[in-house]
Amino acid sequence: MPHPLTPVTLRGNRVRLEPLSLDHVEGLRLATKDSRESFRYTWVPEPNEADVARYIESALSAHTAGTALPFATIRTDTEAVVGSTRFMSAEYWSSPDGKPSDSVRPNAIEIGSTWLGASAQRTFVNTEAKLLMMSYAFEQLDVDRLFFKTDARNAASRANIERVGAKFEGILRHNMYSSDGANNGYRDSAYYSLLHDEWPAAKESLLARLRD
Repeated sequence: MPHPLTPVTLRGNRVRLEPLSLDHVEGLRLATKDSRESFRYTWVPEPNEADVARYIESALSAHTAGTALPFATIRTDTEAVVGSTRFMSAEYWSSPDGKPSDSVRPNAIEIGSTWLGASAQRTFVNTEAKLLMMSYAFEQLDVDRLFFKTDARNAASRANIERVGAKFEGILRHNMYSSDGANNGYRDSAYYSLLHDEWPAAKESLLARLRD
């Protein structure tokens, strides 16, 4: 069974990522109330307490199962919950001779299930949140590979992933159901990754963007 990742709060200058809990129901509900135009390609709960609670409970179940570490995304100037993101799909690689990993350190991990309310989109929030998560993944978890995937149709998401320094790997066709039922009900996912030795340059680029 995968090792559940230890909950941690990641603090930046203007963004804080804290472990998602049912205490965030009302904050997330408010974050979903405005324009939902950008939510077409991902699961974002409806702006009501019951659906938000189901969303959080599903994320917490994934953490218990060892497959995710979900966060609430918070702007520190207003203390408003503006969205959610998570580590997920942690990989523990077998050794070359086939022995299973006994490490609590994942070799690779995904950043995904990321969404922001309309008021936080096209602001510093996504950049700083990614800096916090990527720094933690490479500098604390010491992963070898960090990866992202998004609906291949989601041009905005793909551009955001490329801006944090990840390299395009290719399209995995029909790898899950599409959130909107398009493409005969299947989603084609665009995959991106960043390797450990690529992180210093990507980090400097992110820091420069936050200074601008």
